[in-house]
Amino acid sequence: MKQTINGNLFREMFISGANNLQNNKDLIDKLNVFPVPDGDTGTNMSLTIASAIKELNKVNSDSIEEIGKSLSKGSLMGARGNSGVILSQIIRGIAKSVEGKNELTIDDFAKALKSGSDTAYKAVIKPIEGTILTVVRESGEFAIKNSKKSSSFIDFLELIVIEANKSLDRTPDLLKNLKDAGVVDSGGKGLVCLYEGMLSAIKGKVVELKSGNGVTTTSSPVGVPSENVRDVDIKFGYCTEFILESDTANPDEIRDIMLKYGDSLVVVGYDGVVKVHVHSNEPGTVLQEALKYGQLLTIKIENMRVQHENQIIPDEEQEEHIESASEGFVLNEEKKPYGFITTTMGRGLADIFDGLGVDIVIEGGQTMNPSTEDFMNAINMINADDIYILPNNGNVIMAANQAKEISEKSIHVVPTKNIPQGIGCLVAFDPDSDAKTNMENFSDALENIKSGEITFAVRDTIMDGIEVNENDIIGITGKKLVSSGKNLNEVTKNVIKEMIDEDSDIVTLYYGEDVEEDDARLFAEIIQDEFEDVDVELYYGGQPLYYYLISVE
Repeated sequence: MKQTINGNLFREMFISGANNLQNNKDLIDKLNVFPVPDGDTGTNMSLTIASAIKELNKVNSDSIEEIGKSLSKGSLMGARGNSGVILSQIIRGIAKSVEGKNELTIDDFAKALKSGSDTAYKAVIKPIEGTILTVVRESGEFAIKNSKKSSSFIDFLELIVIEANKSLDRTPDLLKNLKDAGVVDSGGKGLVCLYEGMLSAIKGKVVELKSGNGVTTTSSPVGVPSENVRDVDIKFGYCTEFILESDTANPDEIRDIMLKYGDSLVVVGYDGVVKVHVHSNEPGTVLQEALKYGQLLTIKIENMRVQHENQIIPDEEQEEHIESASEGFVLNEEKKPYGFITTTMGRGLADIFDGLGVDIVIEGGQTMNPSTEDFMNAINMINADDIYILPNNGNVIMAANQAKEISEKSIHVVPTKNIPQGIGCLVAFDPDSDAKTNMENFSDALENIKSGEITFAVRDTIMDGIEVNENDIIGITGKKLVSSGKNLNEVTKNVIKEMIDEDSDIVTLYYGEDVEEDDARLFAEIIQDEFEDVDVELYYGGQPLYYYLISVE
C-alpha cells in the first residue's frame, strides 16, 4: 500500500484534478445563487487551473518543489473571479508547504492541505462561511486529525474526498442564500472536483480532459508550433511588427484588415496608438495598408525562414516571441500623475469610460472575469505615479487586488461592484487631489449610488419571496431580487420605483445590445413622465445579457 508520493505522481494528481474540474465546469457554473445567465464560477476556476497546468508543462523535472512553484505561479497569474483567486491561494499554500520535499508522506500532504486553507483565509479580508473557504478549511482540519490513522495514501484521500463532500453538503446550512436557491456552494464544488481528480490519479487512473472543456494538458500553447509543425515549411515567412498612430482607425478595424495577410496576429492599442504583430509573406503590403490610416512610429521585420534554418527556437521562446507583441507597450513614455484601468462589457460602455479619461478598458465583467495577468499587463502599459483600478464587478475585485500585491507600482483598487459605481467614481475624481483624498472621495461616492440590473432567469426558483420562472425578466438591486415578470418595461419600472426616494435627483439608464434604441428612448420618456421630480438620462451600453443597467443618485 502506497505510503508516499513522488514528484511524478504529485504532477499527475494535479493534472487529473485540473481535468476533472474542467470537465465539470458547466455543472459548477449552474450552481449560482441568483438565477442570472452569468454563473461563471466553474469557468473561472477552470481557467485558473488551466493556467496552472500550462505553467506546469514548462517544468521538465519531477522536483516536487519546482512542480509546486509552477502551479502556484500559473494559478496566481491566471486567477479569475473570487473563486479562482481563492483557488490560486490554496495552491500557493500547498506549494509553500511542500518546498524542499523529495517525496510526500501522508502527514506532509495533510499539512499541505492545511497550509492551503490557511493561506486562502489570509487572502480574504472578510471570510464568509458556507463557501469554498469552509470546504477547504474543514477538509484540511480533517486531514491533520486523520493523517496518522490511514494505512495508505489511497485510504487517506478517500476519507478527504468523503469529508469534503460532507462539508459541501453543509454549505446551505451556513449560507441562507444557498438554502433559498436550493444549491450548494459552487466554489466548494469545484474544490471537491479537484480532490476527486487527485484521488483518481493516485488510484492509477488520471482523469482525461473531455473534448471542448478547456486547455488540454498535452497540447502546445496557443500560437506555438507543435513538434509536427516544426518539420514543415513555414507558411508565413516574415515577422512584421509596427506601431501605428491613427485618428481614424481603432484596433478592431486594424485587426480585421490584417487577418487576410497572415497569422499569429496580435493587435493592441489605446488613445490613437495601435501596435501590430503579424506573420506574413507580404510585409510591404501590410505596411502600405497601415499607412492608409496614419503614420508608422516604429517598424520591425524579421525573416523567420532564415531564423528557422539557423536554429529551431525552443517552445517557450516561441511563445515569448509571440506574446511579446503585447508586452512592453507603454501608452505614455512620459510619466503622468495618474492613470485608470477599468473593466466592462459592451462597446457603448467602453466608449463612456474612454470619454471619462480611462487609459485602459479591459473587456470583461459579468460573463468573463479578467485574470490577475490581464490586470498586470494593463498596469505595465501605464506610466503614472498612481494607477487606479475600477473592477466594476464584485467578482473581479480580488483579482485586481492580487495584481496590486504583485505590482511594484502605486496601485489603488477602488471596490466598484458594478458599472454605475465605476462611472460615479470617475465623475467624483479630483485630478488636483492626492490618492488618499481621492480614495476617500470614491468611498463617499459609492455610498450615494444605487444600482440595479435587468436580465432574465435561467431557472425556476423562489427568491426574496418572489416566484421566478425560467426565462422571466428579473430585476435586481444590490443582492436583492426586486421584480419578476414577462414584460421588460414593467419589471424595469418596478426596480426604478424601488430605488427612487425623496433624495433622488437623477435616474440613468444604460441599455444593452438586446434592446432597440427606439424602444429604450420611448421607455425613458415613460419613466420621465411618471417620476417628474428626477431627471432621466439614457445611454447606449451595448452590454450582453443585461437589458438595462440602472443608476439612481
